[in-house]
Amino acid sequence: MISIQQMQYIVVLSEEQQFQRASERCFVTQPTLSMQIKKAEEQLGYLVFDRDSNPLRLTPAGISLLPILREILSETEKIKSLSDRLKGKVKEEIRLGIIPTVASYLIPQLFGEWQLSFDDLKLTIHELKTVDVLEALERKELDLGIIAGPHMDARLRTIPLYQEEIFIYAPSVKEESINMSDLQEMHPWLLNQGNCLRTQMVHFCQLKKTVNENEWNYEGGNLPLIMEMVDRHGGYTLIPSNFPLSDIQKRGIKTIRDLSTLPAREIITLSSNRTGKMKGIEDLARSIQFAFGKSTNQKQLQVLDWK
Repeated sequence: MISIQQMQYIVVLSEEQQFQRASERCFVTQPTLSMQIKKAEEQLGYLVFDRDSNPLRLTPAGISLLPILREILSETEKIKSLSDRLKGKVKEEIRLGIIPTVASYLIPQLFGEWQLSFDDLKLTIHELKTVDVLEALERKELDLGIIAGPHMDARLRTIPLYQEEIFIYAPSVKEESINMSDLQEMHPWLLNQGNCLRTQMVHFCQLKKTVNENEWNYEGGNLPLIMEMVDRHGGYTLIPSNFPLSDIQKRGIKTIRDLSTLPAREIITLSSNRTGKMKGIEDLARSIQFAFGKSTNQKQLQVLDWK
């Protein structure tokens, strides 16, 4: 059986795909890393890496081995974490990944409350796009992900947090409401690829293509900047109802008059079914539900798909 250290080396090298960077992450010399990987392959009886490829890639056997190693390392970390907590050495760490359009309002509102309420936790927060959150959960680099659902994965536990309406932001429109057909004549300002709100906007607004190929355009990951482009150059974008707006910006919010349901998104948490940190995760989830789960809107919401 290969050692825990060798397992860690294999996982890091699979992520870096280059011996020099992997050795730096592992705090060992490149020859040491190479020797340990070769020794592990000899013990396993097959090659884990294809050294003829550039960048370095896993062999088919290595691809099958990697999730097993990640699971073993995750379980090993749970043992160490439990031992440390029982000895009073450390707080339980929860690594949280959250999409930018939720982080922009949720983290500023709840960060201070979390610090006061969860003094037995150490919370590390990473702002990531949806796909990156899912990949980090797969690699066991996150304990908890907060994204816009729906998302179905038998390996992950889903906790619904709240639903929020999605508004049309179009300050150039003088009326308080707008028809869906009117949007077809306006320039759509979109977040860049990987942001779920972009895909929801494409689906909801039935955008066959983002803009005319002869038009100038801007796409970015910063929602306030997207809104400023709308302010300065016309057109429209979509804004989650919890996103903080100034009094002037609130005047640019438009309802849709020809729909029986309101566009919305559902915010969910995702975590491993086998995590040992479920109490802390559930406590965090409840605090979010309490802060954002109360809806005063009586109209029916249509949850948009982000895929």
